[in-house]
Amino acid sequence: MQEIIGLTRQQIAQLLASDIPDGSIVNLGIGMPTLVGDYLPSDRDILLHSENGILGMGPAASGEDVDTDLINASRQPVTLRDGASITEHTVSFAMMRGGHLDYAVLGAFQVSERGDLANWKTDAADAIPAVGGAMDLAVGARQVLVTMEHRGRDGTPKLLRVCTYPLTGKGVVTRIYTDLAVIDVTPPGFSVHAMLAGVDAAFLRSVTGAPLHFPAEIRRIALDAGGRPRYV
Repeated sequence: MQEIIGLTRQQIAQLLASDIPDGSIVNLGIGMPTLVGDYLPSDRDILLHSENGILGMGPAASGEDVDTDLINASRQPVTLRDGASITEHTVSFAMMRGGHLDYAVLGAFQVSERGDLANWKTDAADAIPAVGGAMDLAVGARQVLVTMEHRGRDGTPKLLRVCTYPLTGKGVVTRIYTDLAVIDVTPPGFSVHAMLAGVDAAFLRSVTGAPLHFPAEIRRIALDAGGRPRYV
């Protein structure tokens, strides 16, 4: 099997951030998705929403900018953009459930080829179920983008024909960003949008638990001199 060094969590977040269009309203879920806020292109006007009641969230806070009363959904200190607003939960969830978000960026334990999302409970004995607002985001956002490792720590595929963990939402995922590839959920199943440089089709198939469709033109993901991922 190929020896592949995949993208880091930060690089996955950078790649996804580069794909968010100007003018979008985006919710960042807990875990890896929160990193996306640190890499949004400076020339795009992108409004970040946090389910705990922030509209207009800025990057993570550090040093003297830390205000322990100002946190994101992962309880990490964040900053505010000029003009940001803070609301209580009912208003924030009305934004989520009312179809007002262009994108929700969520982590996942598993995604099925039909776009089913499982991200709140595993079968581990010590797992703590925590669905939170993910089910509201999954069905309320116009598009759901997922960040995740392609395989579990034991090498088990996390992209599957059918999820084996309890579902957060059915048929909700639009695109998946992993450490090895960017994969779209289409009516025929998983379609490879881009692959990491050095990864071939045979290897990607071997680490995926569902069939993959490869368009005639597939973009490659390479790292620039600064270690930032880009499409080539």
